[in-house]
Amino acid sequence: MIGAIERELGTCYCTVLFFAPDGRLLGKHRKLMPTAMERMIWGFGDGSTLTAVESPYGRIGAVICWENYMPMLRMAMYAKNVALYCAPTADDRDTWLPTMQHVALEGRCFVLSACQYLRKKDFPATVRVTLGDSPDAVLMRGGSVIVSPLGKVLAGPNFEGETIVTATLDLNDIGRGKFDFDVAGHYSRPDVFQLIVNEAPMSAVKAKS
Repeated sequence: MIGAIERELGTCYCTVLFFAPDGRLLGKHRKLMPTAMERMIWGFGDGSTLTAVESPYGRIGAVICWENYMPMLRMAMYAKNVALYCAPTADDRDTWLPTMQHVALEGRCFVLSACQYLRKKDFPATVRVTLGDSPDAVLMRGGSVIVSPLGKVLAGPNFEGETIVTATLDLNDIGRGKFDFDVAGHYSRPDVFQLIVNEAPMSAVKAKS
């Protein structure tokens, strides 16, 4: 899984791409709701890219940055039986770690969240950056983390510099976690609550035969 800025026609989207080991593109997810000033740059994704792809390790899905604060979006992903829940972010605040622990515990899935470590000197000289004057000014401090289905932090966060965060995952922890709490399964109450998700692509022009 990797993040990308995707362009279709004249519109850019904040996108996650899923690749197979042989390099095939398995799917993508476009951020549904650009955050704050991102709306000046990125278009809105639609339900057609609420993607979960198969892997030897279970289903992999991604929810981008502050989409993770959208409860109905999280529920839609849990219902896809996501085992590896990826949460790429630009949020390096202390509050992000407990958010990821909550998602892992709520969805009973492994959460892998990546946040970049970024300094002013990482930008080309032609790019105006107002968050710091020194070339070594830290604009984003990282904080990538891996969390177990019971909310235990397995690796990270690291705020000291660029690093690769790794952990050994026991996939049986997913089943152990869902034994007493499965938010989209036996712990749901569809007789009281139901979520309807529109996964059709929303195009401005549709051909009619």
